Amino acid sequence: MTAPLDKAQDGAPPKAVTRPEAIKAIPVRHYGRYVSAAVVLVLLGLVVKAFAEADLTWGSVGKFFFNDQIMEGVKNTLVVSVLSMLMGLVLGVVLAVMRMSKNPVTSSVAWGYIWFFRGTPVYVQLLLWFNLALLFPYLNLGPIYKDEMTDVMTPFMAALLGLGLNEAAYMAEICRAGIQSVDEGQTEASQALGMTSGQNMRRIVLPQAMRVIVPPTGNEFINLLKTSALCAVVQYEEVLRKSQNIGNNSGAVVEMLFVATLWFLVITTIFSIGQYYLERHYARGSSRQLPATPWQRARQLVFTFSRGTGSGSGSGAGGAA
Repeated sequence: MTAPLDKAQDGAPPKAVTRPEAIKAIPVRHYGRYVSAAVVLVLLGLVVKAFAEADLTWGSVGKFFFNDQIMEGVKNTLVVSVLSMLMGLVLGVVLAVMRMSKNPVTSSVAWGYIWFFRGTPVYVQLLLWFNLALLFPYLNLGPIYKDEMTDVMTPFMAALLGLGLNEAAYMAEICRAGIQSVDEGQTEASQALGMTSGQNMRRIVLPQAMRVIVPPTGNEFINLLKTSALCAVVQYEEVLRKSQNIGNNSGAVVEMLFVATLWFLVITTIFSIGQYYLERHYARGSSRQLPATPWQRARQLVFTFSRGTGSGSGSGAGGAA
């Protein structure tokens, strides 16, 4: 056997153990990031400078931002968007179930509906509904209802049908993808328990499919809010048309377009925040740890920044190394 290397021999004093120096970590400098950030800031400054020096009366934007006509247009935009989304969601679920049906008639009808409305522009669909009276002067539903088509197909009804029926085609594909994401064993288990197809769809499949359906549905609603600006072509008094009317009368055409733009940004931002929390709610069944909310992220960022710039940060890093 060999003697240990650190064992003192012939009565010699043991050697002093020298501890290695602490590693000083030097972060890698990414000069490309600094250059790109500087370029972006310069370009952003040029854009701000251009709009600041433009022949634009910013006071008119603030003056008309909460105008009564503009607020009425905002209300009309929200009403037609929400109702169109509800119509598209309900009809989309029905079409998705029809599309997956083993009945060739119902599946073919659903496929044809989706093919038509996804293949034609919303602008054209709105014009077709608005000018439907040129083809059918009267709406005759027998003993139930009968009236002139011009009285039935108002600008609001044309906007609602144009947006809602078009949205149903996209929601049908979203719902179909969500339903098919649920494992077939769930359906087999529910059938073994004696559930009908309707009960299985309402209690088993759809609650689990919502995790897949909610994110694209939120995106579709945000897109629908912006698409509602096309309803101006059928004389529906939404926020863009209200802004154009005020701009034409006051001469502040571009300023009123900025008012409409800002209102669309406000509306979409509010609903985007709601979409985030809705997605977070339905993620509870699949994620062990929910993503942090914006408020939690802000607190973490402030805490990390304050801890990183404190007086004890350097010694802590050296001790950890």
